[in-house]
Amino acid sequence: MKRPRLPATNLLPGMGKELISTADWSRRAATLVSAVLIGLVAIGFAIAGDHASQLFERTTHRSPWVYLVSAPLVFVAIAAFTNRFAKDARGSGIPQVIAASRTPGNAAIAGLVAIRTALFKAVLTVAALLGGASVGREGPTVQLGAAIMVQVHRLFRVPLTAGVYIAGGAAGVAAAFNTPLAGIAFAIEELAVAYEQRVAVLVMGAVMISGLTAQGISGDYVYFGHISGSLPIGTVLIAAPIAGLAGGAAGGLFSRMVLALRGPGGRFAARLSARPLTTALVCGVVVGALGYVTAGATSGTGYEPTRALLSGADAEYWFGPAKFVSALATSASGIPGGIFAPSLAVGAGFGELLTPLFPPEQAGLIILIGMGGYFTGVVRAPLTAVIILSEATGSSHAILPLFATALIGDWAGSLVCKERLYHALAGDFAPSVKPDESDGMGDEDPPKGSTAGNA
Repeated sequence: MKRPRLPATNLLPGMGKELISTADWSRRAATLVSAVLIGLVAIGFAIAGDHASQLFERTTHRSPWVYLVSAPLVFVAIAAFTNRFAKDARGSGIPQVIAASRTPGNAAIAGLVAIRTALFKAVLTVAALLGGASVGREGPTVQLGAAIMVQVHRLFRVPLTAGVYIAGGAAGVAAAFNTPLAGIAFAIEELAVAYEQRVAVLVMGAVMISGLTAQGISGDYVYFGHISGSLPIGTVLIAAPIAGLAGGAAGGLFSRMVLALRGPGGRFAARLSARPLTTALVCGVVVGALGYVTAGATSGTGYEPTRALLSGADAEYWFGPAKFVSALATSASGIPGGIFAPSLAVGAGFGELLTPLFPPEQAGLIILIGMGGYFTGVVRAPLTAVIILSEATGSSHAILPLFATALIGDWAGSLVCKERLYHALAGDFAPSVKPDESDGMGDEDPPKGSTAGNA
């Protein structure tokens, strides 16, 4: 009579559970430490960016001619530095995280989420804001978050998986906007290729810890301020299709133009990349001229004009189109900086164009759904758009109109630009990565009896 073979994990009684427990605790400790650090770094990054924007605003208020000089000079200086020392820091930061998460732990593209790259990204983004560039800090915070999460997991000797990159990037979004639910939605729609239960737990834990850290220090603030009121169903039936179709198409046009100028295989990408300093100079002249003509309305993240529009302040109808051009020129320059906040500002400007069609008391909510339509057209992530806007404005009562607008905007954006912007740009950072190029930290199977590799 043959004796039954015991499972490998039970060769030594009790050892399997002990190994599982040790691996789990290492993973949890790494996630906790990473999330707290991401929250702290995101706050510091936000403060530095705000100070840079305020200094630029004070300087240009005293000397308006600075608009015409600062952007060209700063763009060229940043482009030169980036191309020489930090090529992985150029652009938004989200494509880098997507590219790195496709082959976790791969040594060939480890620089995309290296601490050195992340630090350069933060410093150069602040420098861009100091020069009046139309950039946001949310995309760079995603790259910062992923870099911190990866480095801490390396220190704790926890295997790197796609979930580690996803959790870090999502925690960055949550801390940047103070919107934990949006961080989770962003992870699902933009960062995750395969979403498993273990990844979901890791992401939610990192997002909540990072969000609570940022909230505990900065306070329970609403990013754009509270928006009250409601839209009658008749208004929604008119406004949502208009904002979705027009805003989504405009957002899709922005994505298509960015890909043509900077995307892999883009029609003009090779020419711009071959002359990085000339490209940065021309783009800087465009951004500086727009800043001068609009008295700074198109400079920076666009946070202040957007907040003012949502609160009912009057604005010129040229703001949306002018911010569109400024954000496009900044993206085409190739300097580090995100497009999240500028896209929300452009959406607010396009929403302002719709307000004459509706009663004045509905203006704030009309602008909000205008933001939803355009932003969805750019990033093609309707769930993320709805949750970010509802959390960032404290307007959960507007979720249904936002959902209707975002779904239509996603469809309209896909008609204009079939590729999703961040995923297409990711190909520029990892065009031909093979799994066997890994350093072994992410592609190896986890030890028998361990669940850490599913993080």
